[in-house]
Amino acid sequence: MTNKPDFAARSLSRRDFVAAGAAGYALATGPVSAEAIHTESEGLDVGPATIAVAGGEMPGYFARPQGAKRPPVVLVAMEVFGLHEYIRDVVRRLGQLGAFAVAPDYYFRSGVDLTKIPEIAQLMPVVNAKPDVELLADLDATVAWAKQQGGDVDRLGIVGFCRGGRSVWEYCAASPAPKAGVAFYGSLVDPEAQKARWPKSPLDLAGEMKAPVLGLYGEADQSIARAQVEQMRARLAAAGKEAEFHVYPGAPHGFHADYRPSYRKDAAEDAWRRMADWFRRHGVLT
Repeated sequence: MTNKPDFAARSLSRRDFVAAGAAGYALATGPVSAEAIHTESEGLDVGPATIAVAGGEMPGYFARPQGAKRPPVVLVAMEVFGLHEYIRDVVRRLGQLGAFAVAPDYYFRSGVDLTKIPEIAQLMPVVNAKPDVELLADLDATVAWAKQQGGDVDRLGIVGFCRGGRSVWEYCAASPAPKAGVAFYGSLVDPEAQKARWPKSPLDLAGEMKAPVLGLYGEADQSIARAQVEQMRARLAAAGKEAEFHVYPGAPHGFHADYRPSYRKDAAEDAWRRMADWFRRHGVLT
């Protein structure tokens, strides 16, 4: 298989939503845009994962290049909407870049299928109940599973979106395993009401980062103030931690989510290229 690093050069097609509908996407996100990207699995092994964790077996979804020996591992930390088609597509996109990508469904203990919850107000109490200590253990278990499957965890990366972007910051502070992380609009300051479950926000952890992180943010993000991004940048620099930030002019929160109205094609494609380059620079991708 030939890996093509450029986002626009990869073999992507548009889903025919008139014929196929919006099956597989989360209900709470509303109508699915016709711009939603569908990445083919040609040249990949793809499918469900079953990952042993405390409290049961955690489901997941993986993609890896067929025939690759010890491919690099990239964890995909999902949004709050569950392991739906957009996240699975991101996993396949990373597989097409040469990674053994895996997205763990770490909200599974709730017993609720997050993709079937129609309202954000119903969804948030479920996902907010997950403590960081459990999240970090689930990510560790996913790394162990990928290693058992032949992945090269010495070349480990993590990428996440929205709440998953926060998970990138948290994991890169807690674990020495990742070589690099990429946070798409990950929150930096946690609500005070979450203090018991989330003891330290990414901003609190700036000095504890163990891996270089690329932060990708939107200038028009209504949930993450630009001042917080600049504060995080300053704290990381003061602590001597390697990090880069790129803020996209006029881009809202969720600008990479091609299935939602927040999608901004130019920003999304540029951010994907920056992500791939970051992982190459730090020895995750080749």
